[in-house]
Amino acid sequence: MEANKNVMATPALTALPPAVVLGLDTLQGLQTARILAGHGIPVIAIARNAAHPACHTRICREIVVAETSGEELVRTLAQLGARLAVPAVLFPCHDHAVATVSQHRQQLTPWYRIALAEADTVSMLMDKASLYAFARPHGFRVPESHTLHDRREAKAAADRLRYPCLLKPAHRSTCWNAHTGAKAFQAESREDFLRIYDEVHGWAAALVAQEWIPGDDSALYSVNCYFDKRARLVASFVARKLRQWPPRAGSSCLGEEVRNDTVRNEALRLLELCGYRGLAYVEMKRHAQSGEHYLIEVNVGRPTGRSAIAEAGGVEMLYAMYCDAAGLPPPAVREQSYQGVKWLDLRHDLQSALYYWRRGELTPGQWWRSLRGRKAHAVWSWNDPAPFFWDLWRAVRMAVGRKGPTDEPQQGREDCTEPVKASTRQ
Repeated sequence: MEANKNVMATPALTALPPAVVLGLDTLQGLQTARILAGHGIPVIAIARNAAHPACHTRICREIVVAETSGEELVRTLAQLGARLAVPAVLFPCHDHAVATVSQHRQQLTPWYRIALAEADTVSMLMDKASLYAFARPHGFRVPESHTLHDRREAKAAADRLRYPCLLKPAHRSTCWNAHTGAKAFQAESREDFLRIYDEVHGWAAALVAQEWIPGDDSALYSVNCYFDKRARLVASFVARKLRQWPPRAGSSCLGEEVRNDTVRNEALRLLELCGYRGLAYVEMKRHAQSGEHYLIEVNVGRPTGRSAIAEAGGVEMLYAMYCDAAGLPPPAVREQSYQGVKWLDLRHDLQSALYYWRRGELTPGQWWRSLRGRKAHAVWSWNDPAPFFWDLWRAVRMAVGRKGPTDEPQQGREDCTEPVKASTRQ
């Protein structure tokens, strides 16, 4: 792949420090670029796949086509940094980009301002096994989990687990992503569990077998937050899922702002125990019977798909990170006011709604009412419509079976027309 191939470039950048978005070709990358550009910040983006719908955006000053993780990303950032008039603020937008920036931060600091926790903290929170091992002694409820390195450990876990259960990587490696877009697989029985283990164990250095916490999509709560360079909380925002795609097994396609002080307090307590700095996302699930909240996962150092819901709700979280990193005054509004704003990934929510409608679990009227209210859109934008229509065109091509090299799924997002068989996410 040719690095530093400019898809689009405009003349000289303004005096305001630019933001460099790593992974424009993801849902969160596109949203991040739009949010920052909306604040008048010059945005330079790096994308691996120039044909991705997000790369048809018109809001970036420049789009560089290169790998968005690994050594090539570091070389690309060094070349880009050398021609910037002032240091830029880095916004890695997927886990592999975060890991690369964390590992090479000393090499990148001459050209970039990096808002990221210590390398050991980043590694611990990104790895599910180490996250659960850290959280449990501090009083956090964690689903019963077993870390598996070989089949002997898998057989022992299979005898102790209650079913259904989940099997997922301790850390989603490049190898895992090369084999599947699924974040976890659900096993209905011991035999099913061992069959799945035998199929996927080579895709990750370690797997985590985990009990299933009862509850539908709306039982999944999240806290997006930002801690400044002194590890002080700057902004936080609580939301929950309403629907997912694939159904019961994927990423949010409709979410809403809610108040849940238990989730907020526990999420912030976890991060404060780490002396955390930077962007973070903590997901918890409310047990359908007991009402207790269980820690599911943490995303660190990057925006998430639903970061845009905070901006729509008046909490300028990504802008707060930019200001902190750039040494500018923080935005005035950083407190959540609970306006009930929603976040919508329209195409995937239509697919999810159709799935539930066919099963008699959702009527057209219920779906329509669920969309009411103020919304942040995942892909659609009146001011930047091209990515939405390119995404729609890609979906049509996939639906008619003409998937080509331009139809690469977004990193961190299942992109299919039917739910992934036997895969699920809490």
